[in-house]
Amino acid sequence: MSDRPDVRVDPWLGTVVHVVGTRQARPNLPDTGCPFCVGGREAPEPYTVRWFPNRWPAMPDERCEVLLYTPEHEATLASLGADGVRRVIDLWADRTAALAARGDVAYVLVFENRGAEVGATIDHPHGQIYAYDHIPARPARLLAANWSPELQPGDRFVAEHGDWLASVPFASTFPIALSLAPRQQIPDVVSLPPSGRDQLAAMLIDVLGRLDRLYDQPLPYMMWLNQRPTDGGDWPHAWFNIEIVSPWRRAGVPRFIAAAEVACEEYFNPVIPEVLAEQLRGT
Repeated sequence: MSDRPDVRVDPWLGTVVHVVGTRQARPNLPDTGCPFCVGGREAPEPYTVRWFPNRWPAMPDERCEVLLYTPEHEATLASLGADGVRRVIDLWADRTAALAARGDVAYVLVFENRGAEVGATIDHPHGQIYAYDHIPARPARLLAANWSPELQPGDRFVAEHGDWLASVPFASTFPIALSLAPRQQIPDVVSLPPSGRDQLAAMLIDVLGRLDRLYDQPLPYMMWLNQRPTDGGDWPHAWFNIEIVSPWRRAGVPRFIAAAEVACEEYFNPVIPEVLAEQLRGT
């Protein structure tokens, strides 16, 4: 059996599926100690931020990377302070630029899964990068629609820092969702100037703190960066933004996607976006 993933496309729906049998062998939890702490398997030397190729990649040719935010095991992204979060943003930008320069990379996805409820197997603060050899379907739809942020979200407004605006989306499939974007168009994190990176750091500290205070406990979440493709094409409408979503509909209670939703791709959200925004503004 080949170690390379088997990429299949549903002949009727066009859904792309990466069949990655080798990832079945990855450990759910480390056997001895945290591999991301200093002296661990993936961080043998002291560091502030660090990246390395994923040992159990979902795609071949070192197109999957792990990003360590801090050597502090008990920290969170929001707890790192302005300087610490800024270092993480700079790492996002550096690795995006490095992977974008490769001829076999068309789209760079930076993302974080926090909490066992969304599949994180190690608590140590970290994120990941997948560098695709094509533009995945969802980003492609957003680009084709010329996505841009709601500059006047009304009752769904949550916070702003400098040029950065945070709001609850009008129609999210997740019970908790936030959209973060600069008011002025920037295509990707690489193009974000120093002042914009500082403002983004302040925004992330703010909204991630609000999410943890929402239920007075750490909120499991998924976060990802939507960026300009790196396929060499002209993308004049690409607008860098960040999405943060959580499956919780109440404290400790996840909302499961049901059969009708999977079958029809029409979703039923029990959380009213305007109410969520009001709650977050008050935290």
